[in-house]
Amino acid sequence: MRICMVGSGYVGLVSGASFADFGHNVICVDKDELKVARLRAGEIPIYEPGLDTLVEENVASGRLTFSTEIAAAVSKSDVVFVAVGTPSRRGDGHADLSYVYAASREIAAAISGFTVVVTKSTVPVGTGDEVERIIRETNPDADFAVVSNPEFLREGAAIDDFRRPDRIVIGTEDERAREVMSQVYRPLSLNQAPLVFTSRRASELIKYAANGFLAMKVAFINEIADLCEQVGANVQDVARGIGFDKRIGPKFLNAGPGYGGSCFPKDTLALAKTAQDAGTPVRLIETTVAINDQRKRAMARKVVAACGGDIRGKTIAVLGIAFKPNTDDIREAPALSIVQALQDNGARVRIYDPEGMKHAASVLDDVAFTQSPYECAEGAEALVIVTEWNMFRALDFERLRGIMAAPVLVDLRNIYRREEVARHGFAYSCVGRPDEEIQTEKQQRQSAA
Repeated sequence: MRICMVGSGYVGLVSGASFADFGHNVICVDKDELKVARLRAGEIPIYEPGLDTLVEENVASGRLTFSTEIAAAVSKSDVVFVAVGTPSRRGDGHADLSYVYAASREIAAAISGFTVVVTKSTVPVGTGDEVERIIRETNPDADFAVVSNPEFLREGAAIDDFRRPDRIVIGTEDERAREVMSQVYRPLSLNQAPLVFTSRRASELIKYAANGFLAMKVAFINEIADLCEQVGANVQDVARGIGFDKRIGPKFLNAGPGYGGSCFPKDTLALAKTAQDAGTPVRLIETTVAINDQRKRAMARKVVAACGGDIRGKTIAVLGIAFKPNTDDIREAPALSIVQALQDNGARVRIYDPEGMKHAASVLDDVAFTQSPYECAEGAEALVIVTEWNMFRALDFERLRGIMAAPVLVDLRNIYRREEVARHGFAYSCVGRPDEEIQTEKQQRQSAA
């Protein structure tokens, strides 16, 4: 198949390179001339494990090319994927569809022969109808079908997710489009990946519903973690106990500082706004958004409490600024809100992240960026783990004890065991796992009362 990918950002580049790896001929188009020049030179503008090799191999094979000329690319393609950004619209939280609609007009003008136009971008219900209207209005003679095909890629594991998907959702009522999309994904049928054909509107809603449900699981376990701290239970035991239930499952039940990234924050907000406009508000999602916003500042208060209630003038070392490991994405990352809250309380903040600091420098002021966990910790009165990069899972606590001003570890990802850290003389604070000595004293006081 001849495929055009409009938008060479995270979704477009990973999808385009993966389709090329399946044997399709793919042109990735982007208006950013510098980005296209970098891609042509073999430079990958985002960090995703394995993506550089995947792009290099398929460029060398001739199946993957890059261009700024959308008209030429569309005119010779069987399938055109729209993979442009849909950020939250400033002011009201709705998805900003201006890039999708602009791309649709350019695509319409260049269509030649029957073309399947696929919205890969995450879009609200009904967007496909508007894309179809725009194309018909722009080019009444165009022979085309508009299809919804949401992506379900996890940053840090996107290539494997593309090759071994849980499901491939395709929204269309057009039989010609159904056959074309079956051919596009035919290489995955060898792995028996299920193709789920639905109406276009159902497909658009599936993406939002999936992310909303997962975000809700994160918010739920974080609230349970707070309860665990008060009643003397271990949230990891609770999560494991309910995760064995096949109706619930173990994933997204890791208590921590809340969710972030390019999907959950904007998609939950857009889902809530779409439902409000439809007159059927989704209260669970609205509450999930509120819980997550409050969660990030609450983690900063946990750091303040671990430092004795006052961090003014103190140096706090923060490990991890990306919203999750194996990515350089800092969009809506919990660490950003935590750092800002620490600064609001008068702390001096130092940061180390193996990939995210180049982006953080443009959004954070008055922080010191360091070159290793140990440079970050030197002279600090507390060390805070916010992102669970593998390199943070085996820290040298003897070394840290010797270079820190105060041996305080705040583990917001529950990487370590309290007794392991305490052996090295550290005071330890975590999420949803109460200090046994404190809980024993609390229970004794309650018994006496």
